[in-house]
Amino acid sequence: MSWEAEVRELQRRRELSLLMGGEERVERQRQAGKLNVRERIDALVDPGTFDELGQLTGYSEYDGDELSSYMPYPLVTGLARIDGRRVVVWGNDFTVRGGSGRAGASGSTKGKTGFLEEIASEYNLPVFQLLDGAGANVEAINWGGFTYLPNGAAQFIRLAHLLNEVPVMTALLGSVAGGVAGQAMLSHFTVMPKDTAVLFAAGPPVVRRALGEEITKEELGGSQVHVHESGAVHNEAQDEADAMRQLRTVFSYLPDRASQVPPVRSSDDPVGRAEEELLSIVPRSRTRPYSMHRLIELVVDEGEYFEIQPDFGRCVITSLARINGMPMGIVANNPRQIGGALDRDGAQKVEHFLEFCDLFLLPVVFFVDVPGFMVGSRAEAAGTIKQGMRALWVANNLRVPSMCVHIRKCYGMAGNMTGNPRRSNYRIAWPSGEWGSIPIEGGVDAAFRREIANAEDPVAKRAEIEARFRAIASPFRTAEAFGVEDIIDPRHTRRYVADFLDLAYRALSAMAGQPRGMGVRP
Repeated sequence: MSWEAEVRELQRRRELSLLMGGEERVERQRQAGKLNVRERIDALVDPGTFDELGQLTGYSEYDGDELSSYMPYPLVTGLARIDGRRVVVWGNDFTVRGGSGRAGASGSTKGKTGFLEEIASEYNLPVFQLLDGAGANVEAINWGGFTYLPNGAAQFIRLAHLLNEVPVMTALLGSVAGGVAGQAMLSHFTVMPKDTAVLFAAGPPVVRRALGEEITKEELGGSQVHVHESGAVHNEAQDEADAMRQLRTVFSYLPDRASQVPPVRSSDDPVGRAEEELLSIVPRSRTRPYSMHRLIELVVDEGEYFEIQPDFGRCVITSLARINGMPMGIVANNPRQIGGALDRDGAQKVEHFLEFCDLFLLPVVFFVDVPGFMVGSRAEAAGTIKQGMRALWVANNLRVPSMCVHIRKCYGMAGNMTGNPRRSNYRIAWPSGEWGSIPIEGGVDAAFRREIANAEDPVAKRAEIEARFRAIASPFRTAEAFGVEDIIDPRHTRRYVADFLDLAYRALSAMAGQPRGMGVRP
């Protein structure tokens, strides 16, 4: 007597689950330019490594003892590998009732993610979310026969804890609304394709009923809104394949868990490589911009780096990169955007990125060219100084080693954000460096206003005073007083940063396994 009949039934049910919401709905997904959930998982993970958990979970009806109909739950969950590393992955199946988390018996899909979240926490497994779900469904009242009191959703609590334990990486791949939108925000890195994904707390029908506002999904929560304007989503992707590539790329810089040393790769790029272009990349004219992106490219391994939030807070660049195979975080002011002055969005971006680096033990290198916080009525109304000081607070509480390369300007409170006086605060400068409490031009106008106004030739008097102070502000005078650790030939920047990273990774080895730092706030 064997169990062959039951094994055949098991295989039949597995085949039914692979049909998802049915041929028509799967084709509708394809016509919308989107992959289905299983295709997405295959595009993300190493081939043949996905082991599905809970595949038989679904909504079933029986005729006696015989299964008469079956619909899988709108969530596919399991374990897989990415670049050979074990991970947890789950994704909404939009072809089944719009990916709603309460299709079928109340709470069942929450149970699937809850189990995977516990697995991730207990075994230190990174988490990947492929979200395409409509969130709450009013039909749940019929399924459950009662309403529930929103008072601390378990899935949010578990994800919030995971944020301080392992990498949580999320792709928004369709209509991400309600509770699913909340899930997306509880992530270390988020990415959405520009034409096929939207994010909102509630969609156009709810907005229309609540506010009388007629608006499309894209106008309400497309990538133009949330990548370029709100900053709620980190990066925009060209399509779903690009979104998967970005998830894998960011993950390649990170350890499997917080307080673990990041993975170091071998590199064929010589540590001592000196790029002649660096000698002239900064213009002699102090007001002319230059490409900080190109500067970074010339310094890092193979010219490769990955920018986080390139379309938001563009006055500053936050990116992941390697030198001599060692991962690091880069914070660099962008003189091509508002002269590199730090505005509210830029400060918010830096704050989050520094928390991210601190949690995953990524040493931080600042490439500094900042004239200060953005000024003016709009900057004040936006609360720039408040957000800027939040970023400064985070910078001064970093536990990971940091280093400053002073390229040109470093002034005022925003300049203070680039160092950490609670640590060794290693700083080097290029000969083009200049710094102080306030830029000379504005400082002279404020301090010598009457003298300039009463001069026979106010323009000449202003130029005379500025020249006097500019001579005193020479970086060589600061170096003579050991106010900066060294002034270097710009062509040797790569070697100096590599030396710093070598020391930093010695310190990281001792920090691994110690109590975690600040954590990362959503």
